[in-house]
Amino acid sequence: MFIIVGFAVVALSVIGGYLLEGGNLSVLVQPAEILIIGGAAIGAFIISNPMKILKAAVQGIAGLLKNKVYTKGDYLEALALLNGIFYKIRQQGLVAVEADVDEPQKSPLFNRYESVMKNHRALGLITDTLRMVMTTTIAPHELEALLENEIEGHFEELLSPSKSIGFVADGLPGLGIVAAVLGVVLTMGKIGSPPEVLGHSIGAALVGTFLGVLLCYGFVGPLGRHLEHVAHEETQYLTVFKTALVAFVGGAAPKVAVEFGRRVIPHDVKPPFEEVEAVLKQMKK
Repeated sequence: MFIIVGFAVVALSVIGGYLLEGGNLSVLVQPAEILIIGGAAIGAFIISNPMKILKAAVQGIAGLLKNKVYTKGDYLEALALLNGIFYKIRQQGLVAVEADVDEPQKSPLFNRYESVMKNHRALGLITDTLRMVMTTTIAPHELEALLENEIEGHFEELLSPSKSIGFVADGLPGLGIVAAVLGVVLTMGKIGSPPEVLGHSIGAALVGTFLGVLLCYGFVGPLGRHLEHVAHEETQYLTVFKTALVAFVGGAAPKVAVEFGRRVIPHDVKPPFEEVEAVLKQMKK
């Protein structure tokens, strides 16, 4: 929703200011210029990216329109799941969570936390880490380095749509110039026409430059930047699991390991210690 609001503010501000100065709105409506710039931008986007990046970009933009962000409730569910796993291991041993780890979709422990189950990256990080701890001996600092590398890989993957859209945004002013030059070429063919016709034709050509710059800095560029913020937010969410798992494997008590995870939650959605305690007590009951 906020994406649409932002687009509307940009469009109304630019067009409104133009109209306040007595501009003729019909001059800005140039279907040929839009076709040249838009078509060339889409073509360049397809040429420069493999299919998986194209799909990820489309899915990322669709996600922005849904305005999906991690809330305090999502982080509380993450901490509650980690607490449940840690206590089960502490009381019954690592073997007790083997069935949960192998088939989390059928696990009563995992299925209580819908937001984690929907996040395949977080789910994979938890289950893969526990499988490794069950089958091998790994030092906490080695586990931390391993999980950091995994999260960094996820971040680079999540950042790919942002980079690809940013590449298109950077090229839009140049494509606007292409459209403007073509307009000037057409204008040169009308060199013997009256000044009014030449003025209209030159104005139409300059619209190409205007559209390229506006789309770059007012729409497509900010869209790519927003996708970058989403990538950072996803890695912050995964970092909570990494921190708590490393602390628990290092010998911390379940509550202490969960507190390690709570401390790295972003401040604006970090639940207070008392609230986490209340949720964990409620889950126990």
